[in-house]
Amino acid sequence: MIVMEGINKYYQVDQEKIHVLKDISLTIDEHEFVAVMGPSGSGKSTLINTISFLDGDFEGSYKFMGENAYRYNDEKLSALRNRSVGFVFQSFQLIDNNTIMENVALPLLYGGMKQSQTEDLVMEALEKVGIADKYNKLPKQLSGGQQQRVAIARAIVGNPTFIVADEPTGALDSRTSVEIMNLFQRLNEEEKVTILMVTHDPDSAAYCKRTITVKDGEILEEGVHHAV
Repeated sequence: MIVMEGINKYYQVDQEKIHVLKDISLTIDEHEFVAVMGPSGSGKSTLINTISFLDGDFEGSYKFMGENAYRYNDEKLSALRNRSVGFVFQSFQLIDNNTIMENVALPLLYGGMKQSQTEDLVMEALEKVGIADKYNKLPKQLSGGQQQRVAIARAIVGNPTFIVADEPTGALDSRTSVEIMNLFQRLNEEEKVTILMVTHDPDSAAYCKRTITVKDGEILEEGVHHAV
């Protein structure tokens, strides 16, 4: 699904050219559940942004579904990103004044659907994450774990090719983190959702089928392990 070969990326800071990604080659298949680990400043966020069609300023080859996605203009790339990638963030990033249903419908509305067409898809996504009964509530009426479930429902509602989860348990206590990781694992195994998860947490990474460790802009190691 994703094939990167010889990816190099540089940032210009004042007079200095900083080498952020160093000759990265990487393959991610459909239906994988992959953890991307590494210390702050390791380049993992830059790598994820490149994979997610957010940053095309690099040298090397990136093929998505066999095609060079970054050859598109910004508008077409933005449409591809909306259709292909679901994002889950540490801070949930829900809109406070919108109901849960309205929050989850956003990617579909961006994609050109009418509000009335979104309802069944939204309810189906909320059922998959176990909070269909909260559809009419506002985010502040929910716990952190429930808000993250809403964010996951929003990420999967448009049936994207893959999900990027950036420190999805970073703002949650350990018990809730386990619930969210179990949910990701179930979505991966039962719904065949492809998940790329950025994490500092080895306990969360243990749920993934493979771990990619990034350090100083290079892939240090790729480990395959059996989920807990």
